[in-house]
Amino acid sequence: MLTLVTLACFAPVGVHAGYGMSVFAAQTSPPDPCYDESGNARRCIPDFVNSAFGKEVRASSTCGRPAARYCAVTEKGDERGRSCQMCDASDPKKHRPPAYLTDLHNPHNLTCWQSENHVQHPRNVTLTLSLGKKFEVTYVSLQFCSPRPESMAIFKSMDHGKTWVPFQFYSAQCRKMFNRPSRAPITKQNEQEAVCTDAHTDLHPLAGGLIAFSTLDGRPSAHDFDNSPVLQDWVTATDIRVAFSRLHTLGDENADDSYYYAVSDLQVGGRCKCNGHASRCVKDRDGNLVCECRHNTAGPECDRCKPFHYDRPWQRATAREANECVACNCNLHARRCRFNMELYKLSGRKSGGVCLNCRHNTAGRHCHYCKEGYYRDMSKPISHRKACKGMLRAQVLLKSLEGNWEKVGERESEGGAQEKARE
Repeated sequence: MLTLVTLACFAPVGVHAGYGMSVFAAQTSPPDPCYDESGNARRCIPDFVNSAFGKEVRASSTCGRPAARYCAVTEKGDERGRSCQMCDASDPKKHRPPAYLTDLHNPHNLTCWQSENHVQHPRNVTLTLSLGKKFEVTYVSLQFCSPRPESMAIFKSMDHGKTWVPFQFYSAQCRKMFNRPSRAPITKQNEQEAVCTDAHTDLHPLAGGLIAFSTLDGRPSAHDFDNSPVLQDWVTATDIRVAFSRLHTLGDENADDSYYYAVSDLQVGGRCKCNGHASRCVKDRDGNLVCECRHNTAGPECDRCKPFHYDRPWQRATAREANECVACNCNLHARRCRFNMELYKLSGRKSGGVCLNCRHNTAGRHCHYCKEGYYRDMSKPISHRKACKGMLRAQVLLKSLEGNWEKVGERESEGGAQEKARE
């Protein structure tokens, strides 16, 4: 289960209209966050959300099939007791499904997912969550109904679960469990690597304990995130997996029904990844979550320029520069273009677009002159579809003959010069 806080602002619309004018006619659409009041592009980002809310979680182990007893350990002073109940997947009042991890969190009516009893190392219990698209993850948190694990790990995938890399390790025995030192220092050389910590691995509290992993905490380049491709990549994930590796025990290994993993709340806080070119994510025709791209960008993450907008290379938007994609200048004579880095550099990084398949008898990088056999009609702008006129056949033949006679004259002149030289 999870806590979801929604902040909504409602501003009354002031209507100064004449008699009979509809209230709705006086309303204006809200401003686009991706552009300022003058219409200039600026960086925009989707709202910060709990991206796990309402999403399906796949658990490798869930109690209740078959029905089984479990016992929660309680402590009062120096006395320790057990409170036992049944987990039964067929009974809605006694089941503990993974859906409880991402539903609406109500502290007054706590519901928990729960694993089977005593799934102990070297066996793992995993929780896998698909976010639906790339998100820039700020934190991953879990609130427990059981004691927190003695060892666990958080993993991320950037390719929808095809491959996984570690995000963070937790263990009271980092070297033994994960072959990593405990609390290793994070430097600019290793800030894209998972570390192991013994924090939050105590047996107590027996219930209600929290583990919260902040993806940027302690990373040296976090203060300059806009200019750190390493950290931008580090926080990007399409899927999150939590692997519980080792249970805490109370020295009574025979009390199997007292040892299990139980979690009430799984949250993944972050923003839909749109590279600063969209203010929200929406479902496309196929039901997939995609960015609603602005700044002439395209792609699920606004990670490329849309067709014909290749006059400069795609870049992520920053607080200083929107890095809007720019249309190629083809003078309305081409529908396709490509980007050329060499031309872009030669132009002082201003223009690198090259028009393809110029129409209307034009040619050149920008379709800016008439192709061979055509001449420019100076009464029309170059962008006019009839700016280039075809020569009459006789004119073409005459021009060709003039060219040939010029070449003959040049040869005769060269021959005369050579004879004089011999004399």
